[in-house]
Amino acid sequence: MNKTLPRILLTGFDPFDGETVNPSWEAVRALHGRRTGGHLVVARQLPTEFAASLRLLTAAMRELKPAIVLGVGQAGGRPQLSLERVAINLQDARIPDNAGAQPIDEPVIAGAPAAYFSTLPLKSMLAALHDAGLPAGISHSAGTYVCNHIAYAMLHLAAEKRGVRAGFIHIPYLPEQAAGLRGAASMAQPEVERALMIALHTAATTRVDRKLSGGSLA
Repeated sequence: MNKTLPRILLTGFDPFDGETVNPSWEAVRALHGRRTGGHLVVARQLPTEFAASLRLLTAAMRELKPAIVLGVGQAGGRPQLSLERVAINLQDARIPDNAGAQPIDEPVIAGAPAAYFSTLPLKSMLAALHDAGLPAGISHSAGTYVCNHIAYAMLHLAAEKRGVRAGFIHIPYLPEQAAGLRGAASMAQPEVERALMIALHTAATTRVDRKLSGGSLA
């Protein structure tokens, strides 16, 4: 591994809620070792567990000292890539995590700010994805499960380190997951990989974000 290049820490999750695959990890691990925008991509799997995922994320950021951190998670039912604009300091689990924990109305990090905004150039990333013909949008809710937990933790840890930028992207089901769910949207893994590389390249090479509409009425 080339130690002279700045690192991008790219994370995905293991399967949860009875699934046998998690598209986030399948795509993320395929990109390990790739280079883009003068950066080296380092992939790490996080467990779909509140406590353990935070421990492993903290250790990975301490070890790798990344310039950019991008978390990726499954959002089954969403029809497109969701570039998360905000993460909130709240755990409110609809289902138990893979360790059986189900925190309700608890903070991700006690005493920390109520929310953090992504520090990645989301509008530029969105434009680049659209230019490539990929369905994507800005999301204003990362949920209250382990994805939001990690998105918030990434931003909190990045805020403590000068120059580190962080954010989170939700991706749809894989086609094989959606096949048994009537009407469920999906995206093939090669397209997810292509989208993530576009997003990472844009993040690595953009310092001033574009001013584009990404708001919503609801």
